Amino acid sequence: MQTYLTPTPLVDYLHPDIQQLAKSKGWKQLAPIAAAKQIYNFVRDKIAFGYSKNDQQTASQVLTQGYGQCNTKGTLLVALLRACEIPARVHGFKVKQQLKRGLLPAPLRLLAPKTIVHSWVEVWLDQHWVELEGYIIDSAYLKQVQRHYPQQQEFIGFGIATACLHSPDNQFSLTGSYIQKLSICEDLGIFTTPDELYQRHHNLTALSAWAYAYLLRHWLNIRVRAIRRHGPTERQ
Repeated sequence: MQTYLTPTPLVDYLHPDIQQLAKSKGWKQLAPIAAAKQIYNFVRDKIAFGYSKNDQQTASQVLTQGYGQCNTKGTLLVALLRACEIPARVHGFKVKQQLKRGLLPAPLRLLAPKTIVHSWVEVWLDQHWVELEGYIIDSAYLKQVQRHYPQQQEFIGFGIATACLHSPDNQFSLTGSYIQKLSICEDLGIFTTPDELYQRHHNLTALSAWAYAYLLRHWLNIRVRAIRRHGPTERQ
């Protein structure tokens, strides 16, 4: 399990900010399952759902920024788990662009890639790997979408993909937690570190990556913050 405990350039859990957080929360003094649950809840709700500049954000950068999407929040989750000597790795996928319906206008979705690189975190607890994905969407954002769609069951859009919008499997559990699983269309395999996954798989060309980092993501984050405060302004 030592392979799943080492720091990397992205999983920089030796950074003073990460060490201080783990110390202040008392996570290192807890049993692994209790610590993993508290860390999971912290990443889900204290690190808001939002769009990072790119997937190559370090864990300490994500912590400082206070927001992230599936891949960058996952990097922070891996780092915090490893900081507490809990083995963790990432599982890579591709998800359908349909996941962004409600966030991206239809004309932009036509120009965007049809699939997006996605990941969840797997943590070694109770002698097996536990799949964790439900940390991606914070509770405040999820509640606003749920309020806007009171009768919805299966749901894909606004960064959410679940079989039941009002009862998603996003609570920490040793049987797994999920919030975007329904949109997965390709399995990229298991990776020891997020560094390996993002070195091998990319979402965008160089030009598209620039446009996303400096233009589109800021618009998306404005949209996400508005939804978190007031709910969606229109239906899918």
